[in-house]
Amino acid sequence: MAFAAAMGVQAAPPHDLDDNGLYAPGELSAIYRHSPLKPLPTVTAGRVTEDTRAARLGQYLFFERRFSANGAVSCATCHVPEKAFADARRVGTGLAAGERNTPGLLNVAFERWYFWDGRADSLWAQALGPIENAKEFGGDRLNTLHLVAEDAPLRRAYELVFGPPPPLGDAERFPRHASPDSAPGSPAARAWSAMSLADRDAANRMYANLGKAIEAYERKLVDGDSAFDRYVAALKSGDRAGQRAYPAAAKRGLKLFVGAAQCELCHSGPSFSDGEFHNIGLPLLAGESADNGRAAGIDIVRASDFNGIGPYSDHPEGRAKDQLSYLPPPESQLGSFKTPNLRNVALTAPYMHDGRFDTLSAVLDFYAKGREASRGQMLLGEREATLDLVPRLSSDQADDLTAFLNTLTGRALPAELTTAPGEP
Repeated sequence: MAFAAAMGVQAAPPHDLDDNGLYAPGELSAIYRHSPLKPLPTVTAGRVTEDTRAARLGQYLFFERRFSANGAVSCATCHVPEKAFADARRVGTGLAAGERNTPGLLNVAFERWYFWDGRADSLWAQALGPIENAKEFGGDRLNTLHLVAEDAPLRRAYELVFGPPPPLGDAERFPRHASPDSAPGSPAARAWSAMSLADRDAANRMYANLGKAIEAYERKLVDGDSAFDRYVAALKSGDRAGQRAYPAAAKRGLKLFVGAAQCELCHSGPSFSDGEFHNIGLPLLAGESADNGRAAGIDIVRASDFNGIGPYSDHPEGRAKDQLSYLPPPESQLGSFKTPNLRNVALTAPYMHDGRFDTLSAVLDFYAKGREASRGQMLLGEREATLDLVPRLSSDQADDLTAFLNTLTGRALPAELTTAPGEP
C-alpha cells in the first residue's frame, strides 16, 4: 500500500514473524507505556475509598433521583452505564441543557483533575458539583442531607461508614433548604448565611462524605481489558497467535498514533491522556459564547471548600498540596481544556468539550488540518509548532487510526456495578 510506505507503516508480517519488528524501538517503547493500566492511585484517595460499604452507598447515591429539584435527575442521567457512563448528547442535559459534553466515567479514578476545566481536584469533590448546579440537579445542600437522614436504610448505610449525621431534626439549626451555591439573595442562600459557622461545617462534612461514598463506587469503574491491552501483552510475551488476532488496520493505526501522527504528544500513558490542559484553537460555533475553560477552573478550584487542601480533605498534604500550589496563572490558560482519556473513546461520541464532532473521523480531520482548521487560533505554546507537523491524513490513514482507537474499547462491566442496588 503506497500510503503505508509513505508514512513508514509496514504491512502485517508473515505468520511466523513477531510483530515487534513492525515498530521502531521508540515506537515500541511508547506502545508499552500505554498498557497495562497501573494500580489505582491511592495518594489522594479518601479514607473510605476501599470500603465496600462506602462503595455500595455511593452506588445507591449515584442512581438516586430524589436529590434533584424535579425528582427525575441522577448522576446516571448523564453518565449512562450502557454508554460507557457518557450520554451520547452534544452537551449534558439534566434539568436543562448545559454548555459542555459529558465525559465518560470508565477509568475516571486515574485522573488528577475533574470536569473539562479542572475545577475539582478530586473525584469526591467532582461528585458534589452537579447536585447544586441549576442546570443539572438543581438541588440544595441541606435538602440533600435531610433526604439521606430521613430515609431509614440510607441513613443506616451512611452511619455504618461515617457515623451519625448532624442533628438535622433541629429545624432551627438545620433548615430544610439551605445552600451556599444558591442564587444570591434566594431563600436557600439566606438560610445558609443564617446558620452558625459550626453548623455549616457539620453540614459540609456530611455533604463531603456523600461525595466520598460516590468516589468509592466510581473507583470500581475500571476497565483495562481491551483488544489493545491483549495485543500489547502478546507483543511483550512473544505470543504470535495473540498478535495475529489484532487487526492489521489497527496495527497500522497504532504505528501512526505513536509515530508520524504525533497523537502521543498529548494522549500519553495507560489512560491515553497527559492529564493536562490545552487550547487547540477550536473556533467558536455559530451562536456560541467564548468558554474560558481552565482559566476559570483554576479560580474555582482554588476557592472551593472541597479542594484537596481544604478542611474536608483526607489528604491535605503531598500531591494535593503540590497540585494547588503550582497552578499556572489563569490568564495563561484561556480556552484550554483537559486532554480526554481515549480508552473506550469509540463509545463516547460526540467529541470535544462542546461535543461539536459526531465521529472520530471528524476529530482526526480537524487535527490533520492544523492551523487551517483552527483558523489560526491554535494556542499551544511550545507545542504549537509540533502540532503543525501533524501530516494531513489520507482517508486510508484516518481509517487505520480509527481502527486502532476502536480497539481501546474494553469489556462490559458486570451488571452488579452498572445498575442501582436494591437498597444501600
